Amino acid sequence: MLPAQRRDELLRKLQTEGRVVAKDFAARHGLSEDSVRRDLRELAAAGLAQRVYGGALPVSPAVVDYAGRQTVAVENKDRVARTAVGLVRPGCTAILDGGTTALAVARALPPDLRATIVTHSPTVAAALAEHPTVEVLVLGGRLFKHSVVTSGSITAEAAAGIWADVFLLGVTGVHPEAGLTTGDPEEAAMKRTLAGRAGDTYVLASAEKIGAASAFRVLPLDHVTGIVTDVPFDDPAARALLDVGAPLVPAT
Repeated sequence: MLPAQRRDELLRKLQTEGRVVAKDFAARHGLSEDSVRRDLRELAAAGLAQRVYGGALPVSPAVVDYAGRQTVAVENKDRVARTAVGLVRPGCTAILDGGTTALAVARALPPDLRATIVTHSPTVAAALAEHPTVEVLVLGGRLFKHSVVTSGSITAEAAAGIWADVFLLGVTGVHPEAGLTTGDPEEAAMKRTLAGRAGDTYVLASAEKIGAASAFRVLPLDHVTGIVTDVPFDDPAARALLDVGAPLVPAT
């Protein structure tokens, strides 16, 4: 098998089975483990796979910068947002994460909703500035330009003074083995901090994030109340999550 053929087969297996174990792949195709590991390193360097111990997982397309994400799976994110707005109850305090799906949630909130929204996203805050009855609290700090959110100690200290009813969490990957992941360690830590300030945490997970993984874990699957997704529950990636007890919530 030529190198290009090996890499194509590795990508196909990632797409269809949700993971590659280097040892098993090598044995099945009569290859050396070193060759397979080298191929996986090259795929990871090209942004086509996420390396893990012993193999690789599908990489999430949501790790691109904020500008790039605005054109990814727009309809899927809108479906997730339409369901997620129902989690923001009248009179509640809700933390809304950054990202394009969170922005879709902000724009979809009912115009007569009276609630308090806490966010560390300037773009979400700007969208909510147009809402007539929502109180907006913005957590300041160092701006992480890739995702256009604040993070770091200043943001964490501001969040410590908040107790919210619900947190709508954005991630770049939802995988049965890797859990809930994102592409930056500080951003992952900030998301964990915000999750710790809310009674319930729901994940905003449009289809491109299901079955994918990024480098840094945010939370295990069983640490959240629900994962709002538009992926059909008979999809193999959704079934794999349900098999490990992930609390999927269907987006309509």
